[in-house]
Amino acid sequence: MSQPPTASLQALKYDDSGLLTAVVQDAATREVLMVAWMNAEALQRTQASGQAWFWSRSRRALWHKGATSGNVLRVLEIRADCDQDTLLLLVDPAGPACHTGARSCFFTTLSNAPGSQSLAPEP
Repeated sequence: MSQPPTASLQALKYDDSGLLTAVVQDAATREVLMVAWMNAEALQRTQASGQAWFWSRSRRALWHKGATSGNVLRVLEIRADCDQDTLLLLVDPAGPACHTGARSCFFTTLSNAPGSQSLAPEP
């Protein structure tokens, strides 16, 4: 069986603000936990530490996820999408990923397609 392709850091396509979208997914359950942004330094710190670092657009500062709450995200794998402009972080979460205390930031239903089931919001 062949190995999956490996992305080059130099091939990543940052936006005009120097950011990449980062989708965070639980490696065990495959649940999407959150979406954040990474600049080159956040990506480098993530790779060096094994824990997720992001760029806060509102605070304009690096952010070590869980540094205050203890709910760090241990990064098991980082994948780049086919366009090289979005990252997928497969993580082992130490606790809730959302600042509200919910496991995932995606607990609010915007609308349902006909015939679909709505997920109840987490407390």
